[in-house]
Amino acid sequence: MSFNPYRTLGMNNVRYIKPESMFQHIDEVKQAEYVLFPEYWQVNTIFYGLKKKIFPSISTYHLGHTKVEMTRVLQATFSENVPFTLIRANTTLNREEILDTFSFPFIAKDIRNSMGRGVYFIRHANDFSKYCETHEVLYVQEYLPIEKDMRIVYVGDQVIESYWRVNEQHEYLTNVSQGGIILYDHVPLKAIQLVDEIARVLNINHAGFDVAEVDGHFYIFEFNVFFGNTGLRNPHYHQYISDYLMKEGSFLRPAN
Repeated sequence: MSFNPYRTLGMNNVRYIKPESMFQHIDEVKQAEYVLFPEYWQVNTIFYGLKKKIFPSISTYHLGHTKVEMTRVLQATFSENVPFTLIRANTTLNREEILDTFSFPFIAKDIRNSMGRGVYFIRHANDFSKYCETHEVLYVQEYLPIEKDMRIVYVGDQVIESYWRVNEQHEYLTNVSQGGIILYDHVPLKAIQLVDEIARVLNINHAGFDVAEVDGHFYIFEFNVFFGNTGLRNPHYHQYISDYLMKEGSFLRPAN
C-alpha cells in the first residue's frame, strides 16, 4: 500500500490510497504487509497504533522531520562532521549568546524547509535582527566558504547516486532549484562511506544527504527524506525500493 503515487510508480502489487482517505480504508491499511510513504501526520498512527511496517523507516521520518532533530542526533553521533551550530529559543539572552559566539558572516535557517529555501546569509547584526523577527527557534550555523557541495542519495541499504552541485552565481546556495549545476565526476569515496555509515547507525533508509568538503574534511549539512529526483541517472529509482523490501520478506514478490 502506498500513500504517494509518484514515489512508488511502477512498483508491483502496490495499491495507492489518498492520505486523507486513510480512515475510510482502515481495514486495508491493517491488512497491508508494508505501508509506503505515509505523510508525517499518519506515521505514528500507522506504526505505533496499527503496528505496521513502513517505508521509509520510523527513524528516517522522526530524525528527518526538522533540522533540529537531525542536527542534534548528528552532534551526538558524528560531531566532527557537523558544522558548528547553535539551536536556541528566541530570547534576548540567546540572541546575545549567538552574536557573542559567531563572527559575521554566518548562516541562519528555518528548521523546516528544503530546496535552498529558508537559508539566510547573515552579514551583520541587522540581518540577524530581521531573521529573529520571524523565527521562534534560532538555528544558526558557521559559514563554510564553499563553491560546491555533494548530494549523496541513500535508498534501502545503499548509496544509489552521488553528484556535485555547483552554483558559481550564488554566494551560499548550491541547490539545483537555486541554479546549481550537477556534475558527476570524482565524488570522494570517503564522503560516500561517511553517508553509508551515518545511514546505518541511525537506521535511515531513504534520504538525500547534503555534504560539503573543506580542506579534505566532510560536513553534513542535512538530509532530506523526500529528496528531489532531478539528479538520479537511473530512471528505475523505485526498483531500489522494491529490491530492499524484498530482502525484508515476501513483499512485492511476483504472484505465481
